[in-house]
Amino acid sequence: MKKIISAAEAGKLIHENFSIMIGGFLDCGTPVKVIDEIVKNKTGSLTLIANDTSIPDRDRGRLIVNKLIKKAIVAHIGTNPETGRQMNAGELEVELVPMGTLVERIRCGGAGLGGVLTPTGVGTMVEKGKTVIEEDGKKYLLEKPIKADVALIYGSRADPYGNVFLDGTTRNFNTVMATAADTVIVEADEISEEPLNPAEITIPGIFVDYIVK
Repeated sequence: MKKIISAAEAGKLIHENFSIMIGGFLDCGTPVKVIDEIVKNKTGSLTLIANDTSIPDRDRGRLIVNKLIKKAIVAHIGTNPETGRQMNAGELEVELVPMGTLVERIRCGGAGLGGVLTPTGVGTMVEKGKTVIEEDGKKYLLEKPIKADVALIYGSRADPYGNVFLDGTTRNFNTVMATAADTVIVEADEISEEPLNPAEITIPGIFVDYIVK
């Protein structure tokens, strides 16, 4: 059985200088209540690992607007002008990572691998400072794994054992991020009293530490 906690309790598990993965694509499949608690607690100097920084007044975007993020490792920032403003003003470090590469780096972190070889970014500014490996006459970048202190994951439905079902495109980054953090907190729309049908489990409970309803 997994520990079911409130959003307020979940917020207190996140401390200054933590690295946090947050699932979702914009606000699709994003755990908003725990993010609200981080804002309320003013927990800062965080490293954000996510697909994007959302929009200024929603979910991850609120972390940016409230200047709680010191570094963002993301695939794009175009929907949040405040991210670009802080980056250009030197107030926020932004590491832009091609979306597929970001997913693979997180997957490597969860699988305990040393990194992934990808041709994406070879010969561009993405290559700067990275190891280039040539294999069979083709160049690849060695992209290193990413892990986090905490992963905040959305779930459509969870059971008391931590098994999670995600509906449709809400799966996005949530499934891979659940494998790559020291502590995994799932914010579920619904908590079933009975175990989920194994056929509908998207994230096995072995990866989950806490459930927030």
